[in-house]
Amino acid sequence: MATLPIYLDNHATTPCDPVVFEAMRPYFLEHFGNAASTHSYGEAASAAVEESRAIIAGLLRIDPEEIIFTSGATESNNLAILGTARRLSSDSHFITTAIEHTSVLEPFRKLEKEGRHVTILPVRQRGDALAGCLDVERFRSALRPNTRFVSIMAANNEIGSIQPIEEIAQICRERGIWLHVDAAQALGKIPFDLRKWDVDLVSLSAHKVYGPKGIGALVVRRRNPPIRIEPLVYGGGHERGLRSGTLNVPGIVGFAKAVQLAYERMNEENERLCYLRNLMFELLQEALGPSIQLNGPALHLLEHRLAGNLNVQFTGIEAQTLLLHIPEVALSAGSACDAFDPQPSHVLLALGLSEAEARCSLRVGIGRFNTEDEIRRATELICRAVRELSSFYRQ
Repeated sequence: MATLPIYLDNHATTPCDPVVFEAMRPYFLEHFGNAASTHSYGEAASAAVEESRAIIAGLLRIDPEEIIFTSGATESNNLAILGTARRLSSDSHFITTAIEHTSVLEPFRKLEKEGRHVTILPVRQRGDALAGCLDVERFRSALRPNTRFVSIMAANNEIGSIQPIEEIAQICRERGIWLHVDAAQALGKIPFDLRKWDVDLVSLSAHKVYGPKGIGALVVRRRNPPIRIEPLVYGGGHERGLRSGTLNVPGIVGFAKAVQLAYERMNEENERLCYLRNLMFELLQEALGPSIQLNGPALHLLEHRLAGNLNVQFTGIEAQTLLLHIPEVALSAGSACDAFDPQPSHVLLALGLSEAEARCSLRVGIGRFNTEDEIRRATELICRAVRELSSFYRQ
């Protein structure tokens, strides 16, 4: 039997934790009812959904009714941005950043094509210890009297930069601006309390936190006046009329269990991931010297970079070529959602890298099930491939 590659692409997706899988199993085989049905099978499914909703809400410190289940963060982002925009006046001003996920940037581009006022803010540039983080004063200066909606990701999926959401939320609250946060990469990895953050809309995804694929949520906070959202999917009136469609009961149960595990293990897990991440970068530096460069925030700034994230540039060696020479390791050059786009990473370009430098960059996502032996072995394989390619290019 062939040996599977070492998996180091945990920002793209995470393996489902066996504990999560076992929690889901009965809702495939025994309690398989439609949660909208009124018989005993449906009532059991509905009870599981509401229990799961309560578990997630309790961990996030919000009301269960504020959670709308979706298929994942992409749908949640679209619902938050486009659904809200349809309820705002046509002269409203929208703000986001240049390093957002494409499921945020593309809806913003759609709004711009429709004639809406859109500002896409730059982030701190490479060479800055906080590269990839938004400057709060720059954000403040971008606000206009007609600014009505802001979308900022909590943690970036390529360079791991963690944004100052609490400060941004305070500014938005003072001005009556709705703030949406894409927290797909942050959930279960950084401590956030939505009462403390005081944001309006939050997108979540289960498969980034060792849960199943195809399930996520949009948190819609209760406000006065209320946040009004136009649904994108019609038919059935599920989830307070904001997201019609038969509920994914096993997925919802797994989502809740995954979030619960992540919160229980967060501190211990972050400490271990940070150690493995730093070990890998130190080994790469020892072996390759100045030919390797770090992309994103400095590694020692623990509050500003995800513990399991590493993004590095190999001078003169394109990442896609390097990946072909290390089939024993599962890595990526950027976001899985942009894998079919031949253009270099928009996130790295937003840091000030040239197209050539961006193409020479590799993303490493270290996760719950990675071991130190795997990190050392993967680093050896990468270094060997880099040396071989460098020698070939010099000929």
